[in-house]
Amino acid sequence: MELAYIPSPSHGVVYLGPIPLRGYAFCIIIGVFVAVWLGNKRWVARGGRAGTVADIAVWAVPFGLVGGRLYHVITDYELYFSDGRDWVDAFKVWQGGLGIWGAIALGALGAWIGARRRGVPMPAYADAVAPGIAFAQAIGRWGNWFNQELYGRETHVPWALHITSSADGRVPGYYHPTFLYESLWCVGVGVLVIWADRRFKLGHGRAFALYVAAYCVGRGWIEYMRVDDAHHILGLRLNDWTALVVFLLAVAYIWVSSKKRPGREVQVERGMPAVGEGTEQDGAEAETEASEGKSAAAPADAAPQPPAAGRASDAKASDAKVSVTKASATEAADAKDADTAVDAEDDASEAAGVKDEAGSAKKG
Repeated sequence: MELAYIPSPSHGVVYLGPIPLRGYAFCIIIGVFVAVWLGNKRWVARGGRAGTVADIAVWAVPFGLVGGRLYHVITDYELYFSDGRDWVDAFKVWQGGLGIWGAIALGALGAWIGARRRGVPMPAYADAVAPGIAFAQAIGRWGNWFNQELYGRETHVPWALHITSSADGRVPGYYHPTFLYESLWCVGVGVLVIWADRRFKLGHGRAFALYVAAYCVGRGWIEYMRVDDAHHILGLRLNDWTALVVFLLAVAYIWVSSKKRPGREVQVERGMPAVGEGTEQDGAEAETEASEGKSAAAPADAAPQPPAAGRASDAKASDAKVSVTKASATEAADAKDADTAVDAEDDASEAAGVKDEAGSAKKG
Protein backbone atom coordinates (compact mmCIF):
# COMPACT_ATOMS: atom_id res chain seq x y z
CA MET A 1 0.00 0.00 0.00
CA GLU A 2 1.36 3.38 -1.01
CA LEU A 3 1.42 5.89 1.81
CA ALA A 4 1.95 8.97 -0.40
CA TYR A 5 1.45 9.78 -4.07
CA ILE A 6 0.04 12.45 -6.35
CA PRO A 7 -3.54 11.55 -7.26
CA SER A 8 -4.87 12.08 -10.76
CA PRO A 9 -8.22 13.83 -11.28
CA SER A 10 -11.11 11.49 -11.94
CA HIS A 11 -11.96 13.54 -15.03
CA GLY A 12 -10.46 16.52 -16.81
CA VAL A 13 -13.68 18.25 -17.85
CA VAL A 14 -16.62 19.76 -15.97
CA TYR A 15 -19.85 20.62 -17.79
CA LEU A 16 -21.58 23.90 -17.13
CA GLY A 17 -24.88 22.93 -18.76
CA PRO A 18 -23.94 22.14 -22.36
CA ILE A 19 -20.62 24.04 -22.10
CA PRO A 20 -17.55 21.87 -21.33
CA LEU A 21 -14.97 23.43 -19.01
CA ARG A 22 -11.72 21.58 -19.65
CA GLY A 23 -8.81 21.69 -17.24
CA TYR A 24 -6.27 21.49 -20.08
CA ALA A 25 -7.70 24.59 -21.76
CA PHE A 26 -7.91 26.50 -18.49
CA CYS A 27 -4.24 25.86 -17.78
CA ILE A 28 -3.25 27.23 -21.19
CA ILE A 29 -5.47 30.31 -20.81
CA ILE A 30 -4.16 31.10 -17.34
CA GLY A 31 -0.60 30.67 -18.58
CA VAL A 32 -1.20 33.13 -21.44
CA PHE A 33 -2.60 35.74 -19.04
CA VAL A 34 0.40 35.37 -16.74
CA ALA A 35 2.83 35.72 -19.66
CA VAL A 36 1.11 38.86 -20.96
CA TRP A 37 0.81 40.42 -17.49
CA LEU A 38 4.47 39.88 -16.59
CA GLY A 39 5.64 40.79 -20.08
CA ASN A 40 3.74 44.07 -19.89
CA LYS A 41 5.36 44.96 -16.55
CA ARG A 42 8.83 44.24 -17.91
CA TRP A 43 8.12 46.13 -21.14
CA VAL A 44 6.98 49.26 -19.28
CA ALA A 45 10.06 49.03 -17.04
CA ARG A 46 12.21 48.97 -20.20
CA GLY A 47 10.58 52.19 -21.41
CA GLY A 48 7.75 50.82 -23.57
CA ARG A 49 4.06 51.70 -23.62
CA ALA A 50 1.55 49.79 -21.52
CA GLY A 51 -0.59 47.58 -23.75
CA THR A 52 2.01 46.96 -26.44
CA VAL A 53 2.71 43.43 -25.21
CA ALA A 54 -0.99 42.53 -25.30
CA ASP A 55 -1.40 44.01 -28.76
CA ILE A 56 1.43 41.88 -30.13
CA ALA A 57 0.21 38.83 -28.18
CA VAL A 58 -3.01 39.01 -30.21
CA TRP A 59 -0.83 37.87 -33.12
CA ALA A 60 1.59 35.63 -31.23
CA VAL A 61 -0.88 33.45 -29.28
CA PRO A 62 -2.99 32.16 -32.21
CA PHE A 63 0.14 31.52 -34.26
CA GLY A 64 1.65 29.68 -31.28
CA LEU A 65 -1.38 27.45 -30.79
CA VAL A 66 -1.41 26.51 -34.47
CA GLY A 67 2.35 25.90 -34.47
CA GLY A 68 2.21 23.77 -31.34
CA ARG A 69 -0.57 21.63 -32.75
CA LEU A 70 1.15 21.27 -36.14
CA TYR A 71 4.38 20.08 -34.52
CA HIS A 72 2.50 17.50 -32.46
CA VAL A 73 0.45 16.20 -35.38
CA ILE A 74 3.45 16.00 -37.72
CA THR A 75 5.73 14.24 -35.23
CA ASP A 76 2.94 11.88 -34.04
CA TYR A 77 1.05 11.54 -37.31
CA GLU A 78 0.27 7.84 -36.68
CA LEU A 79 -2.11 8.92 -33.90
CA TYR A 80 -4.35 10.60 -36.47
CA PHE A 81 -3.68 9.14 -39.92
CA SER A 82 -2.94 5.44 -39.37
CA ASP A 83 -5.48 2.62 -39.77
CA GLY A 84 -8.36 2.83 -37.35
CA ARG A 85 -7.69 6.49 -36.52
CA ASP A 86 -9.91 9.45 -37.29
CA TRP A 87 -8.04 12.36 -38.88
CA VAL A 88 -10.63 14.77 -37.46
CA ASP A 89 -9.04 14.18 -34.04
CA ALA A 90 -6.06 16.23 -35.24
CA PHE A 91 -8.17 19.35 -34.66
CA LYS A 92 -9.23 18.43 -31.11
CA VAL A 93 -6.70 20.54 -29.28
CA TRP A 94 -8.57 20.22 -26.00
CA GLN A 95 -7.61 16.54 -25.83
CA GLY A 96 -3.98 17.53 -25.43
CA GLY A 97 -1.05 17.60 -27.80
CA LEU A 98 0.79 20.92 -28.19
CA GLY A 99 4.48 20.78 -29.06
CA ILE A 100 6.38 23.60 -27.42
CA TRP A 101 8.91 23.69 -30.26
CA GLY A 102 6.25 24.47 -32.84
CA ALA A 103 4.46 26.84 -30.48
CA ILE A 104 7.58 28.95 -29.92
CA ALA A 105 8.63 28.89 -33.59
CA LEU A 106 5.29 29.89 -35.11
CA GLY A 107 4.43 32.09 -32.13
CA ALA A 108 7.65 34.03 -32.79
CA LEU A 109 6.51 34.55 -36.38
CA GLY A 110 3.20 35.96 -35.17
CA ALA A 111 5.00 38.18 -32.65
CA TRP A 112 7.30 39.43 -35.42
CA ILE A 113 4.30 40.44 -37.51
CA GLY A 114 2.71 42.24 -34.56
CA ALA A 115 5.99 43.92 -33.62
CA ARG A 116 6.49 45.26 -37.14
CA ARG A 117 2.98 46.68 -37.15
CA ARG A 118 3.76 48.52 -33.90
CA GLY A 119 7.27 49.59 -34.93
CA VAL A 120 8.80 47.62 -32.05
CA PRO A 121 12.18 45.82 -32.24
CA MET A 122 11.50 42.09 -32.02
CA PRO A 123 14.60 41.21 -29.90
CA ALA A 124 13.61 43.71 -27.19
CA TYR A 125 10.05 42.37 -27.15
CA ALA A 126 11.31 38.78 -26.88
CA ASP A 127 13.51 39.72 -23.91
CA ALA A 128 10.53 41.28 -22.13
CA VAL A 129 8.23 38.26 -22.49
CA ALA A 130 10.83 35.49 -22.01
CA PRO A 131 10.33 34.78 -18.27
CA GLY A 132 6.56 35.08 -18.66
CA ILE A 133 6.63 32.36 -21.33
CA ALA A 134 8.55 30.09 -18.95
CA PHE A 135 5.94 30.64 -16.21
CA ALA A 136 3.16 30.05 -18.75
CA GLN A 137 4.72 26.70 -19.61
CA ALA A 138 4.91 25.84 -15.92
CA ILE A 139 1.17 26.44 -15.59
CA GLY A 140 0.29 24.82 -18.88
CA ARG A 141 2.00 21.55 -17.92
CA TRP A 142 -0.68 20.97 -15.30
CA GLY A 143 -3.05 20.45 -18.21
CA ASN A 144 -1.22 17.13 -18.75
CA TRP A 145 -2.13 16.21 -15.19
CA PHE A 146 -5.81 16.78 -15.94
CA ASN A 147 -5.51 14.56 -19.03
CA GLN A 148 -3.37 11.88 -17.27
CA GLU A 149 -0.70 12.04 -19.96
CA LEU A 150 3.04 12.51 -20.50
CA TYR A 151 4.23 10.71 -17.38
CA GLY A 152 7.55 8.95 -16.84
CA ARG A 153 8.76 5.52 -15.87
CA GLU A 154 7.14 3.46 -13.17
CA THR A 155 8.31 4.35 -9.68
CA HIS A 156 7.38 4.07 -6.02
CA VAL A 157 8.79 7.36 -4.74
CA PRO A 158 6.49 9.32 -2.38
CA TRP A 159 5.72 11.85 -5.08
CA ALA A 160 4.77 9.26 -7.70
CA LEU A 161 1.84 10.09 -9.96
CA HIS A 162 -1.10 7.69 -9.68
CA ILE A 163 -2.51 6.98 -13.15
CA THR A 164 -6.03 5.54 -13.01
CA SER A 165 -7.16 5.76 -16.64
CA SER A 166 -6.73 2.86 -19.04
CA ALA A 167 -7.79 4.78 -22.17
CA ASP A 168 -5.50 4.99 -25.21
CA GLY A 169 -3.23 2.19 -23.99
CA ARG A 170 -2.54 3.58 -20.52
CA VAL A 171 -1.66 1.12 -17.78
CA PRO A 172 -2.86 2.20 -14.32
CA GLY A 173 -0.05 2.44 -11.80
CA TYR A 174 2.47 4.77 -10.22
CA TYR A 175 4.84 6.76 -12.44
CA HIS A 176 7.31 9.63 -12.35
CA PRO A 177 5.30 12.90 -12.65
CA THR A 178 7.33 14.34 -15.52
CA PHE A 179 4.69 17.05 -15.96
CA LEU A 180 5.55 18.23 -12.42
CA TYR A 181 9.30 18.02 -13.06
CA GLU A 182 8.98 20.17 -16.15
CA SER A 183 6.64 22.60 -14.40
CA LEU A 184 9.14 23.16 -11.58
CA TRP A 185 11.99 23.41 -14.06
CA CYS A 186 10.16 26.12 -16.01
CA VAL A 187 9.62 28.12 -12.81
CA GLY A 188 13.36 27.91 -12.20
CA VAL A 189 14.08 29.02 -15.77
CA GLY A 190 11.81 32.05 -15.39
CA VAL A 191 13.53 33.06 -12.14
CA LEU A 192 16.96 32.54 -13.73
CA VAL A 193 16.12 34.81 -16.68
CA ILE A 194 14.80 37.57 -14.40
CA TRP A 195 17.93 37.39 -12.22
CA ALA A 196 20.37 37.28 -15.14
CA ASP A 197 18.57 40.13 -16.91
CA ARG A 198 18.91 42.35 -13.84
CA ARG A 199 22.46 41.28 -13.08
CA PHE A 200 23.98 41.46 -16.58
CA LYS A 201 21.59 43.90 -18.33
CA LEU A 202 20.81 41.45 -21.13
CA GLY A 203 19.58 42.96 -24.37
CA HIS A 204 19.12 42.38 -28.10
CA GLY A 205 17.36 39.03 -27.60
CA ARG A 206 19.87 37.46 -25.20
CA ALA A 207 17.39 37.10 -22.33
CA PHE A 208 15.09 35.13 -24.64
CA ALA A 209 18.02 33.02 -25.86
CA LEU A 210 18.94 32.26 -22.23
CA TYR A 211 15.36 31.10 -21.59
CA VAL A 212 15.53 28.82 -24.64
CA ALA A 213 18.91 27.34 -23.68
CA ALA A 214 17.96 26.75 -20.05
CA TYR A 215 14.63 25.17 -20.98
CA CYS A 216 16.35 22.81 -23.43
CA VAL A 217 18.68 21.53 -20.70
CA GLY A 218 15.76 20.54 -18.50
CA ARG A 219 13.64 19.24 -21.37
CA GLY A 220 16.49 16.92 -22.37
CA TRP A 221 16.61 14.88 -19.16
CA ILE A 222 12.86 15.07 -18.55
CA GLU A 223 12.12 13.83 -22.09
CA TYR A 224 14.50 10.93 -21.53
CA MET A 225 12.35 9.77 -18.58
CA ARG A 226 9.06 9.66 -20.49
CA VAL A 227 7.55 6.37 -21.63
CA ASP A 228 4.90 7.55 -24.10
CA ASP A 229 5.35 6.52 -27.74
CA ALA A 230 7.77 8.68 -29.71
CA HIS A 231 10.04 8.46 -32.75
CA HIS A 232 13.66 7.58 -32.00
CA ILE A 233 16.81 8.55 -33.90
CA LEU A 234 20.06 6.79 -32.96
CA GLY A 235 18.51 5.65 -29.72
CA LEU A 236 17.28 9.09 -28.62
CA ARG A 237 13.76 10.43 -28.74
CA LEU A 238 13.06 13.03 -31.43
CA ASN A 239 12.42 15.75 -28.84
CA ASP A 240 15.83 15.05 -27.27
CA TRP A 241 17.52 15.77 -30.60
CA THR A 242 15.38 18.87 -31.03
CA ALA A 243 16.36 20.10 -27.57
CA LEU A 244 20.05 19.53 -28.32
CA VAL A 245 19.99 21.40 -31.64
CA VAL A 246 17.95 24.31 -30.27
CA PHE A 247 20.24 24.55 -27.22
CA LEU A 248 23.33 24.88 -29.42
CA LEU A 249 21.64 27.52 -31.58
CA ALA A 250 20.60 29.53 -28.49
CA VAL A 251 24.11 29.45 -27.00
CA ALA A 252 25.63 30.46 -30.34
CA TYR A 253 23.22 33.39 -30.57
CA ILE A 254 24.14 34.60 -27.07
CA TRP A 255 27.85 34.50 -27.92
CA VAL A 256 27.59 36.18 -31.33
CA SER A 257 25.09 38.80 -30.14
CA SER A 258 27.21 39.76 -27.13
CA LYS A 259 30.15 40.39 -29.47
CA LYS A 260 28.25 42.35 -32.12
CA ARG A 261 25.73 44.23 -29.94
CA PRO A 262 26.95 44.43 -26.33
CA GLY A 263 24.81 46.16 -23.73
CA ARG A 264 21.07 46.75 -23.81
CA GLU A 265 18.76 48.86 -25.96
CA VAL A 266 18.25 52.35 -24.54
CA GLN A 267 14.99 52.84 -26.42
CA VAL A 268 12.51 50.04 -27.15
CA GLU A 269 9.57 51.96 -28.61
CA ARG A 270 9.36 55.05 -30.78
CA GLY A 271 8.20 58.22 -29.11
CA MET A 272 9.16 56.98 -25.65
CA PRO A 273 12.11 58.25 -23.59
CA ALA A 274 15.32 56.25 -23.52
CA VAL A 275 15.64 54.05 -20.43
CA GLY A 276 18.33 51.68 -19.22
CA GLU A 277 21.96 51.15 -19.97
CA GLY A 278 23.22 50.69 -23.50
CA THR A 279 26.42 51.00 -25.48
CA GLU A 280 27.71 54.21 -27.02
CA GLN A 281 26.40 52.93 -30.35
CA ASP A 282 22.92 52.45 -28.90
CA GLY A 283 23.03 55.93 -27.36
CA ALA A 284 24.13 57.47 -30.64
CA GLU A 285 21.29 55.72 -32.48
CA ALA A 286 18.73 56.95 -29.96
CA GLU A 287 20.19 60.47 -30.13
CA THR A 288 20.02 60.39 -33.94
CA GLU A 289 16.37 59.28 -33.83
CA ALA A 290 15.58 62.07 -31.37
CA SER A 291 17.32 64.62 -33.59
CA GLU A 292 15.39 63.39 -36.62
CA GLY A 293 12.17 63.70 -34.66
CA LYS A 294 12.96 67.28 -33.67
CA SER A 295 13.85 68.18 -37.25
CA ALA A 296 10.59 66.75 -38.50
CA ALA A 297 8.66 68.68 -35.86
CA ALA A 298 10.23 72.04 -36.80
CA PRO A 299 8.39 74.23 -39.44
CA ALA A 300 9.68 73.71 -42.95
CA ASP A 301 10.03 77.46 -43.67
CA ALA A 302 11.78 78.31 -40.43
CA ALA A 303 15.15 79.95 -41.00
CA PRO A 304 18.01 77.97 -39.51
CA GLN A 305 19.47 79.60 -36.45
CA PRO A 306 23.20 79.52 -35.85
CA PRO A 307 24.29 77.61 -32.78
CA ALA A 308 25.05 79.48 -29.58
CA ALA A 309 28.78 78.87 -29.91
CA GLY A 310 28.70 80.34 -33.43
CA ARG A 311 26.83 83.44 -32.28
CA ALA A 312 29.35 83.97 -29.52
CA SER A 313 32.22 83.70 -32.00
CA ASP A 314 30.54 86.20 -34.34
CA ALA A 315 30.09 88.64 -31.43
CA LYS A 316 33.76 88.36 -30.52
CA ALA A 317 34.78 88.90 -34.13
CA SER A 318 32.56 92.01 -34.32
CA ASP A 319 34.10 93.43 -31.14
CA ALA A 320 37.57 92.84 -32.52
CA LYS A 321 36.65 94.54 -35.77
CA VAL A 322 35.28 97.58 -33.91
CA SER A 323 38.45 97.77 -31.83
CA VAL A 324 40.64 97.64 -34.94
CA THR A 325 38.51 100.34 -36.57
CA LYS A 326 38.77 102.60 -33.52
CA ALA A 327 42.51 102.06 -33.35
CA SER A 328 42.86 102.95 -37.02
CA ALA A 329 40.79 106.08 -36.54
CA THR A 330 42.91 107.10 -33.56
CA GLU A 331 46.12 106.55 -35.49
CA ALA A 332 44.75 108.56 -38.39
CA ALA A 333 43.81 111.41 -36.05
CA ASP A 334 47.25 111.32 -34.47
CA ALA A 335 48.88 111.39 -37.88
CA LYS A 336 46.73 114.35 -38.94
CA ASP A 337 47.62 116.24 -35.75
CA ALA A 338 51.29 115.57 -36.38
CA ASP A 339 51.03 116.92 -39.94
CA THR A 340 49.24 120.03 -38.69
CA ALA A 341 51.92 120.63 -36.11
CA VAL A 342 54.66 120.35 -38.72
CA ASP A 343 52.82 122.78 -41.02
CA ALA A 344 52.45 125.24 -38.14
CA GLU A 345 56.17 125.09 -37.38
CA ASP A 346 56.99 125.69 -41.05
CA ASP A 347 54.66 128.68 -41.17
CA ALA A 348 56.20 130.09 -37.99
CA SER A 349 59.68 129.66 -39.41
CA GLU A 350 58.77 131.41 -42.65
CA ALA A 351 57.14 134.28 -40.73
CA ALA A 352 60.24 134.61 -38.59
CA GLY A 353 62.44 134.71 -41.71
CA VAL A 354 60.32 137.41 -43.35
CA LYS A 355 60.44 139.45 -40.17
CA ASP A 356 64.23 139.17 -40.01
CA GLU A 357 64.57 140.26 -43.61
CA ALA A 358 62.29 143.24 -43.01
CA GLY A 359 64.37 144.21 -40.00
CA SER A 360 67.59 144.02 -41.95
CA ALA A 361 66.20 146.14 -44.74
CA LYS A 362 65.03 148.79 -42.31
CA LYS A 363 68.48 148.95 -40.73
CA GLY A 364 70.10 149.31 -44.15
